[in-house]
Amino acid sequence: MAEGDNRSTNLLAAETANLEEQLQGWGEMMLMADKILRWERAWFPPAIMGVVSLVFLTTEQQQRFHEICSNLVKTRRRVVGWWKRLFTLKEEKPKMYFMTMIISLAAVAWIGQQVHNLFLTYLIVTFLLLLPGLNQHGIISKYIGMAKREINKLLKQKEKKNE
Repeated sequence: MAEGDNRSTNLLAAETANLEEQLQGWGEMMLMADKILRWERAWFPPAIMGVVSLVFLTTEQQQRFHEICSNLVKTRRRVVGWWKRLFTLKEEKPKMYFMTMIISLAAVAWIGQQVHNLFLTYLIVTFLLLLPGLNQHGIISKYIGMAKREINKLLKQKEKKNE
């Protein structure tokens, strides 16, 4: 029986040495983790609870991260769609494209002339940072809907005058 115990002890020692060799770079981390798990300091239990809570909250954060990535992809698709429509307009209706570009660039140049560059940059950055919240609360949809109704009213009035 002593021979079996000796063999078991030797096997245990060999496995322990093998594991120590594999975890050689993690020694300091394991010693710190051991101190934390044995609560060598009074603040370790709340720290453990905080970390565990944070890990369980990450699923919610992961879901939000997924939503953010999805929104970024949708925004990229919209921009690419507008870009393609612009080039389609350029190919199919070059005069309309030319007029649209001239009016757009003239409007941007006029705004740039009227407003100080730093203030204009401030307004653009502020708008871009507020844009997700404006979209989330439906403010953009509300004002776009109002603009569409007004444009439709103007078009109907124009049609009545032409008749």
